[in-house]
Formats: sequence, C-alpha cells, structure tokens
Amino acid sequence: MSVTNYVTQETFEKMQAELHTLKSVDRPAASAAIAEAREKGDLKENAEYDAAKEAQGMLEAKINTLESAVNNARILDESTIDTSRVSILTKVTVTNMGTKKSVTYQIVSESEADLKLGKISVTSPIGKGLLGKVKGDVAEVTVPAGVLKFKVEKISV
Repeated sequence: MSVTNYVTQETFEKMQAELHTLKSVDRPAASAAIAEAREKGDLKENAEYDAAKEAQGMLEAKINTLESAVNNARILDESTIDTSRVSILTKVTVTNMGTKKSVTYQIVSESEADLKLGKISVTSPIGKGLLGKVKGDVAEVTVPAGVLKFKVEKISV
C-alpha cells in the first residue's frame, strides 16, 4: 500500500538530492568497504565483513524507503492553498484556551515536521484536531496529558 506524501517543492528537491547522494556516493562506498573486508581473510570469522554487510543492508533499506517517498510524493503549490480552512501547508495561529497562550503552527507532512520551526505533522494529535477548522472554531485535541482546547485565531499561507 502506498501512502501519498504531501511535500513542498523545496522538500521534494531535498529528498531527490539525498537519494542521489545515497546512490552515487554512499552505495559505492559500502561496496568498497565490503570488498576491503573480504580481502582480510576467512569470512566466517571476519567481524569487519559482517559489519560492512549489515551497513550495506541498512543503506539499501534507507534507499528503498526514500525512493518510495519520492515516488509517492505529491508536490503542493502554496499559491493554490485555501486559507478559509486549516489544511496541509497552512499556518494557523491558535490560542490555548487553558493557558491563554497563542502559538502559530504550520501543518506539514510527517517528513517535514519540526516543532522547533513551528511545523507540526498533519498526523499529529494537534494537526489532526485542527484540520478542517475555520477561524473562530475551537478544536478539542486529545493528547497524552489530557484534552486541550485550541481556538483558531488566524489561517494563512
């Protein structure tokens, strides 16, 4: 089952660059490490060879995962985003009804989420709770600490 991965053009380009590096630099380096370890003698008792093979397996798994993400990526154009409702790539300013503190989040895909930058995943509890809300709505979000209420103050791109 393939999952659509919604990303910005910038993130898509970063994913492609990382995939290119993994295939053109890291993969040949892993093969060279295996060849070097193979030259050091009996493969049954060669821990360096085993480690190189394991590293190659992890690299191939990472390449496969990234290829799948790139192949299933759907690039979102920020100029076509509807700001009347909270959706992926919108920035939403909310007020926590309990603490009266306001914060602005950008709703992004899982691969782009970075709380330090104010980017929360569309699949996170807060992201899910805010999706589809309009200005003035109150979203009740269940988090491990209980239920939080957020009032939507502003939606922008």
